[in-house]
Amino acid sequence: MSLWQLAGGLMTKMSYVPTPKPSRLHPVYEHLGTLELRLAQTAKDIRKAQRLRYKVFYEQGGAIADRTSALMRRDLCGFDSICDHLLVIDHAAKNRFGVIKPKVVGTYRLLRQDVAERHNGFYTESEFDVAPMLARHEGKHFLELGRSCVLPEYRSKRTLELLWRGVWAYVKHHNIDAMFGCASFDGTDPQAHALAFSFIAQNAAADESWSADANGSRGTSLASLATGKLDLRKALNALPPLVKGYARVGAKFGPHAVIDHQFGTVDVFVIMPIADIQDRYVAHFGGPATGSESHSA
Repeated sequence: MSLWQLAGGLMTKMSYVPTPKPSRLHPVYEHLGTLELRLAQTAKDIRKAQRLRYKVFYEQGGAIADRTSALMRRDLCGFDSICDHLLVIDHAAKNRFGVIKPKVVGTYRLLRQDVAERHNGFYTESEFDVAPMLARHEGKHFLELGRSCVLPEYRSKRTLELLWRGVWAYVKHHNIDAMFGCASFDGTDPQAHALAFSFIAQNAAADESWSADANGSRGTSLASLATGKLDLRKALNALPPLVKGYARVGAKFGPHAVIDHQFGTVDVFVIMPIADIQDRYVAHFGGPATGSESHSA
């Protein structure tokens, strides 16, 4: 996975995208300048998100595309058809001829537990054993976050905050109790991220109730990568921007790192119980962005 991606899992590749079944949440969340934040409503919307993901993960990142994905220039995944897709669209974007043509510049994929249980489970399960955690919190509603990415030229605070405001509106609408997924670090050498993993192990480790171990023998213990006495400032700066954002709102992380060879990343399990992060989350993302027009559910 790339810097902006969450989740690992069953890679069922598909060359088509069924028309999604949007939730009853209003499809358009808000506008901020030329940017619009909304849910995907059509198969065409999802194809646009897949093209963005292909550009970020495969063309700009270290992911390895299979023949079908490379031919179609889309990040194809069988889970797409059962997920909701959050999109940021720039309505002032121009094509190579200088003509204004709106385009998807950011996306997040959302998979609710009730939907996952009716289909193939969660995408994260290929890397982390989440079943024991779900069982410990029977009756709570979980949301998996995945396939997050933003075009480099749009990786500003306002774009990321727009996406997170959308996630928050979705969480509140569906009465979600906890969000989880995989936080990704570039490259396939866990030792290269020893400083960041030391910070996680010492300052942001999930307690046993909310943690998930790596599947089988794939995981490397974060504690085993500890660098000794920690310089907090340097450790925080070593975190990828998205992971740093999670940490700042109170997210916690599992004890293992797993190499995702297809996407060229090292992944760690991230968990965000809403009750634990709500105050800090709302302070950052809970209200409409300055100058925006909010659309209630």
